[in-house]
Amino acid sequence: MINYYDDIIQGSTTWLAVRCGVLTASEMKHILTPTLKVAYNDKTRQHAYELLAQRITQYVEPHYIGDDMLRGMADEITARDLYATHNEPVKEMGFITNNKWGFLLGFSPDGLVGNDGFIEIKSRRQKYQIETILAHDVPAEYMLQIQTGLLVSERKWCDFISYSAGLPMYTTRVFADETMQAAIIAAATEFETKLKGLQSEYLCSLEADNIRLIPTERIEEADGDILLG
Repeated sequence: MINYYDDIIQGSTTWLAVRCGVLTASEMKHILTPTLKVAYNDKTRQHAYELLAQRITQYVEPHYIGDDMLRGMADEITARDLYATHNEPVKEMGFITNNKWGFLLGFSPDGLVGNDGFIEIKSRRQKYQIETILAHDVPAEYMLQIQTGLLVSERKWCDFISYSAGLPMYTTRVFADETMQAAIIAAATEFETKLKGLQSEYLCSLEADNIRLIPTERIEEADGDILLG
């Protein structure tokens, strides 16, 4: 079943709570390689521990927001408005989930277009914008995220937007790739199975006699308007 969370702001504490412990489109790169093989590396293991910790604690640790991310947040607003002006109206959306595979996958679109599409905006440094315009294609590093977004939302297309202030904004339409989506489902299924196994190991560790564990409590920091997870 697909759930739309259109009343939350991406990056807010509510958004972090909704996506807590959920495998998302933006992190699919940690569990699937560019050649569509299931990944087994440090990033895969660290992401498994991160999501398991979130499921156990129901808490998402905030991440540092650097200059590139701040620029990207501002550019996203500009690019979305520019797209809407030259194409179709865009509806902002906080988060989408789908559990049709027996586990939850999540996706934070940069905007929904009509009943069939969504947009994915990337703020780029100018050298990469030139490269993308000359290539006439979506950079390979974004395809897993886009295909997962299409899979989760069950929409027909994504308009990929590459934006760099001072250069032409590049837009191209992407449709579902059945081969890539099958690989995404297989990798996510295996990842979820691994997470369940790790959770069982963790619960057994809590009962073990040969490990010394002392309960702790988190001291809540003052809430801010925007956090990133």
